[in-house]
Amino acid sequence: MRTIVNTFATIASFTGFMLSAAATPLPAPTPTLDPHPQGTEVAFVTGVQKDLMARFPTSADAIRAGYFRYNNEDRSGSISYANLQWRSTDPRHPSQLWYDVNGRLLGADFSVLRSASPMAPHLWGVNPQRWRVFPAHIHYILSTPSGTIYGRYVMAPTFAAAGGNVADPRAATLVALGKASSVSQVSRIFLYPSIWDLIVWVKPNPNGAFADLNPNVKPSANAGKPIVTIYGSCLPCEHR
Repeated sequence: MRTIVNTFATIASFTGFMLSAAATPLPAPTPTLDPHPQGTEVAFVTGVQKDLMARFPTSADAIRAGYFRYNNEDRSGSISYANLQWRSTDPRHPSQLWYDVNGRLLGADFSVLRSASPMAPHLWGVNPQRWRVFPAHIHYILSTPSGTIYGRYVMAPTFAAAGGNVADPRAATLVALGKASSVSQVSRIFLYPSIWDLIVWVKPNPNGAFADLNPNVKPSANAGKPIVTIYGSCLPCEHR
């Protein structure tokens, strides 16, 4: 979910408020919390790194397990894959996996629905302040003659105001909003619900397993840019 963390920095600038304001009155993570695992967190991180690297070392493994790509490479060098299972029941079931442009595993996200947990989760020995809050929004992927466009989203209130069903989003609402030229152009649309989210680097990170960036990962020249993917290649595109 490295992509989502950076995506919401952009969302904040568009909506005119910071994520912490959107999360009020729920507690926000402490920005100065040491990103290196502490105490009981060490066993959690070590276990996650060993398990996920064994089962999902490549993006092809993630796809076979039901994950799909939905975003572009972000500034950390990560591309996110989700399985739409937003309740991580244990450390073996991340809601998202992230890979570099060569399909090598970098990290994972674990999620808990805010509707099921008003307060930050106390799970697996992880400091609850490490969990971040994200508001509900609708993600979608477009298919165009030039290729596949990832990384598009509409905030849930905007989608609902256009007559869309947030719980069961349909492409027709995107057309009404001017986000797609036709229903057939939308190859996938889904609700990213309001969640608590925990990011963990699987690739060793000198900055700490809970850090935003990893100096061991070298982003490509397209990192952080909206792109069209054509048969594995990346070209600049207009970002709505």
